[in-house]
Parts: sequence; structure tokens; C-alpha cells
Amino acid sequence: MLKTIDSLGELRGKRVLVRADLNVPLDGTTITDDGRIRAALPTLSRLVEAGARVVVISHLGRPKGAPEDKYSLRPVVGRLGELLGQDVAFSPETVGASAAEVVSSLEDGQVAVLENLRFNAGETAKDEAERRDFATQLAELGDAFVSDGFGVVHRKQASVYELATLLPSAAGELVLREVESLRKVTDSPERPFVVVLGGAKVADKLSVIDALLGKADRLLIGGGMAYTFQKARGHEVGQSLLDESKLDVVREYMERAEANGVELVLPVDTVVSPEFSADAPATVVGADQIPADQEGMDIGPETAKLFGEKVADAATVFWNGPMGVFEFAPFAGGTKAVADSLAKAPGYTVVGGGDSASAVRNLGFDESLFSHISTGGGASLELIEGKDLPGISILEEGTK
Repeated sequence: MLKTIDSLGELRGKRVLVRADLNVPLDGTTITDDGRIRAALPTLSRLVEAGARVVVISHLGRPKGAPEDKYSLRPVVGRLGELLGQDVAFSPETVGASAAEVVSSLEDGQVAVLENLRFNAGETAKDEAERRDFATQLAELGDAFVSDGFGVVHRKQASVYELATLLPSAAGELVLREVESLRKVTDSPERPFVVVLGGAKVADKLSVIDALLGKADRLLIGGGMAYTFQKARGHEVGQSLLDESKLDVVREYMERAEANGVELVLPVDTVVSPEFSADAPATVVGADQIPADQEGMDIGPETAKLFGEKVADAATVFWNGPMGVFEFAPFAGGTKAVADSLAKAPGYTVVGGGDSASAVRNLGFDESLFSHISTGGGASLELIEGKDLPGISILEEGTK
């Protein structure tokens, strides 16, 4: 059992550090998808209503342990304030005198955001002592800690793991909901249990496929990773994404799927193009007829229809990874069709974070049509695999 906010007792007047995941996509300083900010609201609103002095810590992007203007959390502060209905203070430093001053100026029910955690090398350091030193500086700013950044709970980082050992800690509303929702998929899924996997690289999903070959009833493979499967079947894939080093592994997976009675469904047609561009001409060809000078950009319409049929009667569906280059309108059809199939499916439907979650929002779908949309791509995959997630295990009852 995960420790909850209730375990922290009376919060009025207490400084509560909240590890959120505000890693939103930006176009300059404009937020293009505020889904992760909105996902943080239930926990932040609860703490505000309880009279806590809320100190939000998060990362944005992948700075190299030093400040970079393009990765500042400053653009997030205004949107968070709009959603919370109050002014949110901002510290241009994560720790130190200015951060302490911002935190000390908070009154009960007020919120501050500290600058990007990853502007500090200690946040992601491989050395445990270095991480712990940074976590100790963070801990000086709070009386309690709430972990609510599900997108990072698979990382052993200072604000995710070490900080939870230094202060009374608990899981936030988002983390609790994520774990409960994803464990419905992993522990006892209602059947038929259908998994739809896409994305660019087959290597990113191999361990997930390995774990699911003993659990899923159907495994639908699309996106760039599908071309390695097609090549393993003996088809030519032209200039499409291909991981030659994983062909033998993929062949073994296909054999195991057959032996385990798992229906492995691959694309039957593909949208190809001579170049990777939104303006390039698009042509539909059979999955085994990709021209040598073209590359696959999306699943074709017959595959979209086939995948829809395989999802239609599912009692449980887990989807991670787009079916094509959905950022380019001519190649968004497959991803949109899969999202539509999940939206219409009568069973329990989970969108496994990352690009899949962005696609659902950017393609205009009503999020309420899905049972759960995860905020963590890597974290959701590792939980589905059955891996131990450091940021979750440290919050179990019996730990500090």
C-alpha cells in the first residue's frame, strides 16, 4: 500500500514540497499541451484547501545540470496560476537563499514554484552521495514531501527517491490514480486483453513485448517499430526505420506469441513517402510492397480498420506509441483511427502516456472517452513490465 496524504496529518501552515511533472512541451515560451499541469491540479488543490504552504518542484526538458533559459519553468507558472485561480510565486533558483526567501514568504494556502530541478547536477547524478546532498538542500525548504510526478517515478533521482527518505512522505492523487489504473492492466485484466504498441524504435518496447507475451490475448504492432517485424517476416521495408540488430529477437518473439496463443497482428498496408516531410506525397501500398526508395510513415487504412476490429470487443486495452508520424497531418490518420477505436471500445482503456497521450489531445479527442490517460510514457511501460519503480517503492507503507 502506498502512503497517502492523509498519513501526513494536519497540514495547515506546513511547508509541503510537491514533486510534480510539469515537463510540458513549449513552442518558445508558449505551452502547446498543458495536460501535465492539469494532471497536477487535484493534489495541489487539495493541499491548498488544507492550508498547506505548497512548494512545487519539477523539471522541464533535459538541461545538463546547469541553467538554460529555454528550459526555465517560468512559462509554466502563469498557466498554473490560471488553473488554480491564484497568483503563484516563482523562485529563479531551486535551492539557496532566494528559494528560501520565496518559500518563507508563503502564507497558508499559497503556492510557489521553484526553478527547474535539472539546473542542478545533483538531481540526476549517478553518484548517490551527490544526489543526497542536493535532496538535503531541498528538504530544508519543507516539512513534508508529496510525490506526484508519475512521469519520473521510474528514475532514482534526488527529488524522486532521496528526498522521500528525508521528510515525511506520501503519494499524491495523480500517482495513486496512475498506479491503480495501470495495475488493473497488469494484475488481473479482464479479457480479451489487447495491447497496441507503436512508436519509432522496437528496442524501446522489447522488454514490454517480452512481458506481455504471457499476459495479452492480442498484440497489435504499428509505428516505426513494425518495420523490424516486417523485415523479420521476410518483407522488404525500403527506407523505413529498421533495427537490424533486433531481427533475431523479434523472430523469437513471433514464435513465442504463436506458441503461447497470443495473436500478433502486424500492418497489412502502409502509407509511404519518398521523404520525411509534411509536404511529401503520400501513397498507400501493401505492407510487403514498400518501394526501395520510400519509407513508411503511417499504417494504412486497411490496417487501421483491422486494428479497430481487434480492439472492438476488448475488455481491456493498453495503448502506447503512435502509429505513424502524427505530427504531420498527412500521416496522422493511423494514430487518429487507433485513438478513435479506443474511444469507442466498451472495455477499460488506458493510453500509456508519452506521444500517445499528446496525440489524443492534439488530435482533438475528449479525454473523458478513455478510462485513463497516463502522464508517464516510460514509467507506465516499466510498471506494465512489472519492474520495481524506485519512486513508488520508497512510498510503500513501512518506509520512512
